[in-house]
Amino acid sequence: MTSTMLSEETDPLCLRPEAAAALLYDAPWRRFGVIGDSLSAGTSDPTPGYAPIGWGERMAGILRSVRPDLAYLNLAQVGAKTPEVLVEQFERIRAFEPDLLHLNSGANDIVRRDPDFDAIEHDLRTMYELAAATGAQLSVFTLGRAYVVPVFADWHDRLRRLNDLTRRLAGEYDAVLTDFWDHEFNDRPNLLSADGIHFSTSGQAVIAAELVKQLAHRLAR
Repeated sequence: MTSTMLSEETDPLCLRPEAAAALLYDAPWRRFGVIGDSLSAGTSDPTPGYAPIGWGERMAGILRSVRPDLAYLNLAQVGAKTPEVLVEQFERIRAFEPDLLHLNSGANDIVRRDPDFDAIEHDLRTMYELAAATGAQLSVFTLGRAYVVPVFADWHDRLRRLNDLTRRLAGEYDAVLTDFWDHEFNDRPNLLSADGIHFSTSGQAVIAAELVKQLAHRLAR
């Protein structure tokens, strides 16, 4: 069955709601927060057969199936760079007092003629330090190789550097890491929205499934 014929019910990379809930049945989190850019916001075009919701909303729904009193706040903004996340989102998310906090940023930081990776690392490290200080379990994901900004000939090299930095910071700050660089969904023709940058709703569904699996691995430790 090709990816274009799939639906959430038949997609082998998705999780049925009951299966996702079973993986997180003992999850302790009651306050789920998200900060970052459009990849955190869940910006997407619709895919037939998949619910028109982003991965964050999906995650909140799964967590609510085991913790009905879950509070959810997503402050991510389209186009946000890491310094903007720090200035515009961080005080509000800290006041929310999350016990599970997803942070993704950096994609927009490398969309420039000559990215300053030293400055990018400084800003991202500041974000991780502030996030860790909330006491929340942190969650992050790397960017997949299907994510392309074709105007930059060295785009994949930029992504690799950013992903390497994300992996290193995730290790240092004990964040649950979901690595999408070589994930098999990168080869799907319906993975991305029409802009070739944001995930479609089929991609959002797979992202949520992979995050659930990685959080379940953490709980099992």
